[in-house]
Amino acid sequence: MNPKLPYVLLVGAAVIIFVLSCMLLSRGKQSSSCESQLHVVEKARSTSQSLVFADLTPEEMVQVVRYLQGHLGVQLVDASRAKPSDSCIASIDVQVPAKAEVLQFLDEGGARPPREALAVLYFGNQPDPNVTEYVVGPLPTPAYHRDVTVQKYRGKLPYHRRPMLGSEYQQVGVFIKTMAFAAAPTFLKEVFVYDGTNMAFQTTAPHGFQSGDRKSWFIVFQNVSGFFLHPVGLEVLVDHSSLNISRWAVSKVFYNGPYYRDMVQLESAYVQGRIRVEKVRKAPRDGDFSSMKPRAPSAILFPLQYEPQGPRYSIRSNHVLFQAWSFAFGMSVNTGLRLFDIRHKGERVAYEISIQEALSVYGSNCPGGMSTRYMDGSFGIGRYTSPLVQGVDCPYSATYIDTHSLSETLSPSKRKASFCIFEQNLGSPLRRHYSNLQSLYYGGLVNSALVVRSITTVGNYDYVWDFIFYQSGAIEGKVQATGYVSSSFFHGDGLRYGNRVWEHTLGTVHTHSINYKVDLDVGGVKNSLVAHDMAFEMTRAPWNPEQQIERPRLTKKVLDTEDQAAFRLQSKMPRYIYFAANGKNKWGHQRGYRIQITSFAGDHVPEASSMERAISWARYQLAVTRRKEDEPTSTSIYNQNDPWTPTVAFADFINNETITNEDLVAWITAGFLHIPHSEDIPNTVTVGNSVGFLLRPYNYYDLDPSIYSHDGVFFTSEQDFTACEINPIACLPKTASCLPNFLPFTYDGFQNM
Repeated sequence: MNPKLPYVLLVGAAVIIFVLSCMLLSRGKQSSSCESQLHVVEKARSTSQSLVFADLTPEEMVQVVRYLQGHLGVQLVDASRAKPSDSCIASIDVQVPAKAEVLQFLDEGGARPPREALAVLYFGNQPDPNVTEYVVGPLPTPAYHRDVTVQKYRGKLPYHRRPMLGSEYQQVGVFIKTMAFAAAPTFLKEVFVYDGTNMAFQTTAPHGFQSGDRKSWFIVFQNVSGFFLHPVGLEVLVDHSSLNISRWAVSKVFYNGPYYRDMVQLESAYVQGRIRVEKVRKAPRDGDFSSMKPRAPSAILFPLQYEPQGPRYSIRSNHVLFQAWSFAFGMSVNTGLRLFDIRHKGERVAYEISIQEALSVYGSNCPGGMSTRYMDGSFGIGRYTSPLVQGVDCPYSATYIDTHSLSETLSPSKRKASFCIFEQNLGSPLRRHYSNLQSLYYGGLVNSALVVRSITTVGNYDYVWDFIFYQSGAIEGKVQATGYVSSSFFHGDGLRYGNRVWEHTLGTVHTHSINYKVDLDVGGVKNSLVAHDMAFEMTRAPWNPEQQIERPRLTKKVLDTEDQAAFRLQSKMPRYIYFAANGKNKWGHQRGYRIQITSFAGDHVPEASSMERAISWARYQLAVTRRKEDEPTSTSIYNQNDPWTPTVAFADFINNETITNEDLVAWITAGFLHIPHSEDIPNTVTVGNSVGFLLRPYNYYDLDPSIYSHDGVFFTSEQDFTACEINPIACLPKTASCLPNFLPFTYDGFQNM
C-alpha cells in the first residue's frame, strides 16, 4: 500500500467535512427566522375615532351592572340561576350612537357622542311580567337610564316573547328527567336502558303554536359525542309557560310514529304490549359513526401560510388598516361580527356592514323536526362565537382577538380568540395578461386579500363568517355552513323529508337563509339605486343592409321607490344593480358600488303562514330602503318565541317611499337548500355550502385601483426577469427563505364553559 494514501484520505475527508459544514451554515443562514420589516403607520386620530363603535369593556359592563342594581329598585338575580319568576339581566351590549351624531363627530369635528350601553332585563317578579330595554349612560360612570322599549317596539314586550335563558333549558331538562320520565320507568329502562345520564335533549323553536304559548318539543338522543345523529324515536312536548316550575306539564309524547297524551299513557301502552318498539343499538361514548376523531393517522404536514416580512396590516383597539382599506369592527351579542366606517383610499364606501339573522326551516315526519324554525339571532350569533383553533379555523399565524360580553350573568366573560384577522394569498391572480401578439410581456397581480373571520356554533350548526377586503376595492361578505345536521328518527314515510343517513337516522331537508345589513355611503350619504342589464336588439348591418345582426345593448333604469327595489327571492333581478353617487368619475359616469349576490336559496315559507311576517326579510333576495334610526335591524330577538305577533316585521319597512338621492340601506338575503346525504356524516363540509355577496366598485374609480398595488409584477421579453429590481418574484429565494415564527399552540375553548 502506498504510505501516502492514509494522508490523502485524511485530507480528502477534511475537505469534504469543510464543504458540508459551509453548506449547512449557508443553509442555516437562508433559513433564519422571519423578521417583520414592514411597519404600518396609523394616524392616532383614526384609531381614536373608531372607538365610537367599540364594544363595551369589562370595566364598563361592571359599572352598568352596579348602576342597574342600585337604581331600579328591584332585586336582580344572576340569570345563570334565575327562575322564570325572577328578575334578571339577560344581556348588556354597546348602544351604537345615531348615525347623524357619529358622522358629525367623524367628518365635521363635532362632539364625541356620549358612550352608552343597552341593557335587556327580564322582569318576572312583577304583577305584569315583561321584558324591558334600558339605555344606560354615560360611560364609564353611568348617571342615567331611560326605558326605550316602547320607543323601539311601539309597545311593551310581553314576557312570553323573551328568549330562553340557559337556566330555563336546565330547568326543563330537570323536569323531563325527574318528573316526566318518572312516569314511564319500565318503558325507558327496557327500551333505552335509561340510567338517568345516557339521554340528551335538543329543543325546537319557536316554543309554541300561537301567540302567548311557551310549549317546546324536546327531541331525545343518546348522550354520546355527536348526539345530534343519534335520535331514539322519543320526543316530549313540554308546556313551560307557567312562571311556577311546579306547574309545568307534558302536553304530548311521540314515539316511533304514534302520539300519546303523556308519559303515563306511553308507559301503559308499553306494558300492555301495544307499542311497536324499535330497538336502537347502544352507541359507545365516542358516538361511533358520529365521532369526529380522524379515521387515519397523521402523515405529511399540510401546506401552511406565513408572512416572511411580517403582517402587512395593523390592528389598534378596534381599528384595522390594510393597504388602502380601513374599518372599525365589533361583536354584537345577538348578531355577531359587524363592521363600521369602511373606507377605501381614505373615502368612506360603507357606514355599516353587519349580519342580521340566520334562519333554518326544517321538514320531517317527527313533531320536533317539522315544527322547527330556528332564528339564531335569538340564541345569540355573537354570544355563541366559538374560540378559534390556530391552523384549522384560521391560518396559524393569523391575529387572534379576544372579546368580552355580558350575557345571562352579572359578570363579564372573556371569549378567547373570538375572531381572527389575516391576509390570505388566494393562490390565483387577481388579474393577469400574457401578451404574445405585437409586444411580448407578462403583467399580473397576486390575489392577496384581508380576511376578518368569526365562527358561530349554535347547537348543531357552525357558521363561518367572513368579511374579505380585496385590492380591487371590492368587499365580500361570505358565510360557510358546517357542523352536524339536525336529524329525526327514521320511521314510516321519512324518505319524503330527507335521506336516510344511518340505521335510525333521517337527515331532514331544511333551508338556510342569512340576512345582512349593508349601509353603503357611496361618495357621500345620499345615493340612488340604479339597475343596468342587457337586452338583444335586432339591427341591419350598416355596411350591408341585407344582413341582420343581433347585438346586445345596455339597459338602464333608476329604481325610484322601495317597492321597485324589493326583489322577491326567486324573481329575476337586474344583474348589475348599484348604489349611485351624485358625483361622476373622469368619464362622466355616476360613481357607484355594485351589489352582487351569491345564493342558491330554497323556497321561502308561504306568506299565508301565520308566522311568515316574523321572517318576512327572507321574502327578498335584495330590498333597498331608506335608512331610518327606528329601523336598525331586519328582525328582533323576540320574534323567535312569538312569530305570530312579530316584534319587528321587515315587510313593514317597504312602503313605497322614494329612494332617489336618499341615505339608503341594502338588506341582502343569501341562502341554500340543504338535503342531507350520507356524505354529511359525521359532519357537513363547507365546500359547496358557501353563500354571500360582493360589493364591487362600478365606475367608482377612473381605473382599477389595484394597478397601484406594490404587489404588481410586470416584465417584457427584453428585460432580465430574473433580476429583483425588474421582477420582485425573482427575489423570493432571498426575501422569503426564512422560518416562520410559529408561537406554541394554545386553546382555551374548554375553559369557563
